[in-house]
Amino acid sequence: MTVTANKVEQWLEEVPASLSVFHGDDLREAMVEDLASVARRTPSFNFQPFGQSGTNLPVVRGLTSHVTAFSSSMLMLVDGVPTLMGQGFEHNLLGVERVEVLRGPQSTLYGRNAEAGVLNIHTRQPGGEPHARFDAVRGSRDKRSLRFDLGGELITDTLSASFAGEWREQDGFIDNPHRGRTEDDRERYGGRAALRWTPSPSSDVTLRYARQAYRDGGAQWGRVDVPQRVVHSGTASWNRSSGRVLALDIQHELTENLHFRSLSARHDFQDHVRQDADFQPLDRLHVERDHHLSTLSQEFRLDREGSRHRWLLGLFADRDEHDLGFRQQTPFGMQHTDVDLGGDSRALFGQWTQSLTSDWSLTLGGRIERNRVSLTAEDGGRQERDWRRFTPKVALQHEWSPDTHLYASYAEGFRAGGFNAFARADGFPAYDPQRVASYEVGLKGWALDRRLRYAAAAYWMDVNDMQVQQITQPGVVHVTNAAKAYSTGLELEADYLLGAHWSLQAALGVNRTRFREFQDLAGDHRGNHNPFVPDLDGYLGLRYDAPSGWYAQAGLSGVGRTYLDAANDHRRDAYGRLDLSAGYRHRQYGITAYVDNATDERYDAVGFLNGMARVYSEPRELGLRVSVDL
Repeated sequence: MTVTANKVEQWLEEVPASLSVFHGDDLREAMVEDLASVARRTPSFNFQPFGQSGTNLPVVRGLTSHVTAFSSSMLMLVDGVPTLMGQGFEHNLLGVERVEVLRGPQSTLYGRNAEAGVLNIHTRQPGGEPHARFDAVRGSRDKRSLRFDLGGELITDTLSASFAGEWREQDGFIDNPHRGRTEDDRERYGGRAALRWTPSPSSDVTLRYARQAYRDGGAQWGRVDVPQRVVHSGTASWNRSSGRVLALDIQHELTENLHFRSLSARHDFQDHVRQDADFQPLDRLHVERDHHLSTLSQEFRLDREGSRHRWLLGLFADRDEHDLGFRQQTPFGMQHTDVDLGGDSRALFGQWTQSLTSDWSLTLGGRIERNRVSLTAEDGGRQERDWRRFTPKVALQHEWSPDTHLYASYAEGFRAGGFNAFARADGFPAYDPQRVASYEVGLKGWALDRRLRYAAAAYWMDVNDMQVQQITQPGVVHVTNAAKAYSTGLELEADYLLGAHWSLQAALGVNRTRFREFQDLAGDHRGNHNPFVPDLDGYLGLRYDAPSGWYAQAGLSGVGRTYLDAANDHRRDAYGRLDLSAGYRHRQYGITAYVDNATDERYDAVGFLNGMARVYSEPRELGLRVSVDL
């Protein structure tokens, strides 16, 4: 299995890190159409309960970020284009070739906001055999969905193109008797297009454009003391966010073993939301966001493979231009904050892998990076901070046998610092980068005549200058470097071919992340769980493929108790979720029946926003999908 987790092509077993890989065809067969479904199949990977489309806050190995920090603990890359924050951290997995989930600090190769891992999504490259795929879905709550993915050559061996698109609509499940409607209806649409030019066997140029838009109702929130999925809100809540990406990817083979790549991209996300915050008929408390978040990035890199070594050298630069507008209705009137948040990064990075003997190899890497952030308030006041950092990585790998690989590594990571853009009364104070030092050992390989692929990793991480978000009321937030913490854990994965037609997938993540030091006005939180971090998560999937074309599968995922605040007063209880599907394929046609959350498990996050709201979990959903492959 070939992967590019280290920005060069390698066999999966050769990567000295904890890495999960999902192929696009397998995800489509399993009806996995969002990142939350990928996370359920991945050890030590979750998302904070948030309840709004277009924004996801990843939780990896006990580390997570905050929505007002405009950063992320995990970097998401789509065909190499970075998403650096929770806003826009979403993908419908349409036209995907594979998804790689790399856990542990990856700042050496990927820079800021890869402190806990990297989610690398590779869409299908235009070219080769023509393809056309169409899916239509009808499901519970009047769900309707249409998806297509097609592509092929326009000029033989020279010019290719691909197109993918989706429209999806579904009624909500939170009743609002005051307005006589459901409050959380969902609608999204989007598409991607790619044009690939191969003027010679050594040159490859691809231009990509993608867009996603949401036309939703309110967030899946309600009053903390109301377990029924009911609100009595008199304030219209909605989410009209959208994102777009434009990227130019140039690859050239300079010599037989020397490769050059340039990747230029612009990523824009419009975070446009209004949300009732007290769920009462009178408009006493609601918040509005109107943020335009824009990042321009450029990466150049060279890599060369020799007989006993391989090296990579790169330059990276990006520039952020974020226009932030925040409104809050309170019983005392409307409050507003408008600021411009800017910044840029410059980095030189490299990695060298050397074969020491026939079965031992050593990897050394380093990154020198400068980050600058600035904040300009509406009154013209301006602040600026910058940080410089060297981020090393060392990994030693041993090929015990052709089917067994062991590794040990040390890596550092960091999350970018910034300003509290909504703490106007305090003068928009700055906070420093969060720093992580990680030690990891792992084992991966094949067994039982290569019917079993397994991987295991154990890690220990030391976290300093930990960024902590304090929420005193909706819209009043503060991020500070208030804590130190440690994180230890174990990750296990297995894919087992039970027989000619049966397959089993299993994943288990065990994590213990606790504050070593953290004290605020609410008390001393030493020894408490880091918010949004479960101690346990797991997945068990079983699938049967009959020779006649029908198939059935079941997936059981579970997440342990999750606390929602530093004092550990509010939580989401542990839960298990069962997803089922069965279908039939005949030539290019297919039909699939599915039941998501078959037992209708409730796993509300009770006490979100420091005890002020409840994030409702989604109920059982039944549906039918019809597919055509041409």
